[in-house]
Amino acid sequence: MSHYLAAAIQMAAASDKAANLERAERLIRLAAARGASLVGLPETFNWRGKRSEEAAAAEPLTGESLGAMSRLARELGLHIAAGSITEHAPGQSRRYNTSVLIGPDGAQLAVYRKIHLFDVDLPGRVTVKESEVKLAGAEVVSARTPRGTIGFSVCYDLRFPELYRRLAFAGAEILTVPSCFTFPTGEAHWDALLRARAIENQAYVIAPAQFGTNVHGFTDYGNSMIVDPWGRVIARASDQEGVVLAPIDLEYLLRVRREVPALSHVRLRRDLG
Repeated sequence: MSHYLAAAIQMAAASDKAANLERAERLIRLAAARGASLVGLPETFNWRGKRSEEAAAAEPLTGESLGAMSRLARELGLHIAAGSITEHAPGQSRRYNTSVLIGPDGAQLAVYRKIHLFDVDLPGRVTVKESEVKLAGAEVVSARTPRGTIGFSVCYDLRFPELYRRLAFAGAEILTVPSCFTFPTGEAHWDALLRARAIENQAYVIAPAQFGTNVHGFTDYGNSMIVDPWGRVIARASDQEGVVLAPIDLEYLLRVRREVPALSHVRLRRDLG
């Protein structure tokens, strides 16, 4: 399917998992009613809470949250890029930050565990050390689907262009970036980085995000968006919960790649696999 609508969902998830899942379902249903056939959820869409509660909130891939998304994908006939969940890692004291693609039959088509962990100290503004509670993934993941080949990333991965170039070399036409970008870094870099990843890889970028004051006491930037392969922002969320939609046109993507064949001109490719 070379032409269809995609949706990016913007949420303000908190520590009530049932409420988060109810909110996600409502917004997915809204996206489907508006014609979307690929829907992206933000990072940690199902639960955001205190670190002391994270172990109890973590789930396996067969758990409640992804089970609910699988049933919904099957009912509505959607591909759902299920943002990320905190995935329980058997025998480990830390957990993975995991994004899963679910197909219209409810099956899990791809599992990506966030590679780059957000350890940042902005004095007087925000301090986050994700590696204290999370394990880093190691696998670059993409999936061929009738909606195009989709490449996966999560939030802080956005700052590492080599990941996206590997995805492009693997055939990715759509890049997903579910996020909880903090306001200071989001205001400075979110737009520029998303547009850069779209331009340099000549791919669509779907970036669903959390927004507003979160349970940790700092502000998430929001501005969920979809960017086209020419680097144009073709959908952007306002400062509230909701859904933004934009057309995905894979014929247009091929035209961009044909007219500016930068990917075929790459010289320093060997180290990127």
